[in-house]
This record gives sequence, C-alpha cells and structure tokens, in this order.
Amino acid sequence: MQNIKGTYDYFGREQAVRQKVQTVLRGLFELYAFEPMETTLLNELELLTSKYAGGDEILREMYQLTDQGGRTLGLRYDLTIPFAKVVALNPGISFPFKRYEIGKVFRDGPVKKGRLREFLQCDADVAGIAGPQAEAELMQLAAEVFRRLDIPIVLRWNNRRFLGEILAAAGVPAEDSLSVMLTLDKLAKIGLPGVLAELRDKGLTEQAVLAISRLLETENADYSTLAERYDLGGQPGALEVQALQQLIDATGLSRVCSFDPFLSRGLSFYTGTVYEIFDATGSYTSSLGGGGRYDNIIGKLVGRDDISVPTVGISFGMESIMALLGERPVQEADSGVLLIPIGETMPRALTAAAVLRNAGIRVNVDTGTRKLKKILAAASAKGIRYCLLAGEDEAALGKLRLRDMMLETEQMVTVEEALKWIKSAARPEDALPGISAD
Repeated sequence: MQNIKGTYDYFGREQAVRQKVQTVLRGLFELYAFEPMETTLLNELELLTSKYAGGDEILREMYQLTDQGGRTLGLRYDLTIPFAKVVALNPGISFPFKRYEIGKVFRDGPVKKGRLREFLQCDADVAGIAGPQAEAELMQLAAEVFRRLDIPIVLRWNNRRFLGEILAAAGVPAEDSLSVMLTLDKLAKIGLPGVLAELRDKGLTEQAVLAISRLLETENADYSTLAERYDLGGQPGALEVQALQQLIDATGLSRVCSFDPFLSRGLSFYTGTVYEIFDATGSYTSSLGGGGRYDNIIGKLVGRDDISVPTVGISFGMESIMALLGERPVQEADSGVLLIPIGETMPRALTAAAVLRNAGIRVNVDTGTRKLKKILAAASAKGIRYCLLAGEDEAALGKLRLRDMMLETEQMVTVEEALKWIKSAARPEDALPGISAD
C-alpha cells in the first residue's frame, strides 16, 4: 500500500504549519473584503478544454474520466476556470465581485519539489474592475501575505497587451504573437539560444527571430526604454503599464515589484497584466504564486464574444510556500491541558474537560490506562504546561489536582479555580516564526 506519486497525507507538525499558513491567507483575504467561495472539483470536460481555458500544455496534464451516464468529465486543474463558470452561470451577481477560495486542484504532470499532482491552491479574484486598481490591490495583498510569512519576495510583472505591441513592432505576425509570448516566458529556463531555436521551430521568419533576439539582448529593458524604442507611448498596453506603475510607485510597492517585459506566464487566457512571485533570496527557484488579468473568459463561456467582464486574480502556491517554510525550525503549538482520570473517575474527568473546553481551553483527556509516572513523563516531553489529575480522593472533595509541569508545583482546585489559573497564566498561541499575530 502506498500513495500515488505526487500525492501526500498531511498530519502532525506539517499539517499544523499548513493550517497556520492558510489562516494567514484566509485572514488577509477577508481583510481585503474578498468573499469565500467553494467550486466543484468535477467539471464538464468541454468547459475545461475550451479554447478560453488553460492552453494545450495544461490540458495534457488534466485528469479525465467518464461517469456512469457516459458523460465526459475532468478534475479541475486550477480555480480560475471554475470561478469564471460561477460568474457566467449567475448573471445576477453584482459587480465588482471579489471572492477567494482555498481548495485542491489536480494535474497529471511531472513531480518535483513544490510541484505535485494533487495540491492546494489559494486564490483571490476580482470581477468588474477594469482599471489598474484591482491589480494594485492584489499586489498589496501578496506583499502583505509574504511579509507575515517572513518570506522576502520579488513580484515580477508585465502586461501581455504591451508585450504584443512590442512583438508587432518587431515584425511578429499577430497570429503568432501568443505562441511567441509563451516561448519568451521560458527565457530563464532555456536561455536565449533555446528560445531562438524554439521560435525557429515554430516557423517564424529569420528576420522576426533576429528582431526578437535584439529585443531580448536589450540592456535595462524597462518600460520607458522599450516604449521609446518601438514608439509605443500612446498604445493601449503601454498606457496600462504606465498607469499601474504609477500606482506601484505611489503605494510603496516598488520595493517588491519589478517590471519584466518578457514575462507572459504559461496560461493562454491572460489579456493584460500578468505577475509571478519568487523568493527574493534565490534559494528557491520555483514560483510562489502568480496571476493576472483575464477579461475575456466569462463572456466567452456564455457564448457572447461581445461581452467582456474585466477580471483579475492571484493564486498562492501552498506547496511552494511549504517547501520554503518546511526547512525552518518551527515552534510547536501550545499543547493545552492534559486531564488525567485516575481510577473510576472518567465521568468526572469528561465533565471537567467540557467546562474547560467551553471556555476555550484546549484539553486532551488521557485514557487512564497507563501508570501515572509514564503519563506525566510523556506530557512533559510534549511541553504540556498543566496536568489536571482527577482521582477518587480529589473527587470526594469536589476538586482536581492541578500540576504545573514547568514550576513542578501542585495544588487542589475546583474546576472553576483551575480555569481561572490556567487562563491567567496562558501565553498567546505560539506562532510560526515570522507570522505576525496581527
């Protein structure tokens, strides 16, 4: 018996850290006024394979199945298309509409560190805002998430419309623009020779390949340099880049955001701004998250080419975040109180435990089948501060014996007195190093 490759069970310390990361994400999503959503794992294959969805590469990794009714279905490979489906199916939704979702997605792709076949995505999306405000807010959200996780990041961003304008000026035919963008996105992975070879394999003219080569070799290829070089100052994509850059500068995001004119991301549905998040130290090279603007999907899904719902989103990769955090020493969470029944006192122990739990105290009730010395030794090893002994002598007095494992002291108390004592001495729940308590 073994797990399928690329799938894992999480428990104990690792699951505790995963939940703390999710708590940070969920708290910030709600702080930014995103509403929770839960979409379906199973979807019609036609939806997932539509030309407005993820593109050829991601479709090759999709899990497909047929149900007993002969319907062809697929497991969701991201949370974006299911979100677009919800908006398309519910025309009464008022805009702007902001949602977040934390859920599993599935891809039958290569397995490596931070890249699994069954993994958790944490997404936030905004539908109904056309300007750069939505992108800037999502960038602020990302910066705050990783600040609280104590992970230094660089958020690389670009605009596909602007990149398309550059490619057109360089002589790339419009019908080849998207394909060329997806190849340029591989620059960091396969290098300039690999990019040029792939472009030639795609049938691009040698003149266009040489023009792209000169583009990629441009030093300090920032927005101003490229807009001036290709005379793009008044083009729509160039204006979008300029407007977002102004917001980035005004909000202080420039400390983490870096313009990358060759970034396009691998999914085909992005229409404007795209961004990807990386570990600023370079010790972890895979993406920690990413997203962008996809204005056309919702209208296309309802068969209306004339409808454009401006939409932008961001996705945080739990497995990549865990790959970074998993290497750090982490304090264990407060183990709470251990309540130990001695003799025939289990009813009294459970009753006392209920009182403490109702007051928000974490309580574990021992089975009472081991020797007391071993129970206390195990509690000490787990870092449990307080043990409550419910023996028959204590029961006769209507009390419990409170043992402070750190101070090595004992006292007879009622359950109400135990509650007051534990609450007065309780420390805040241990946090993951770097995760702010606010």
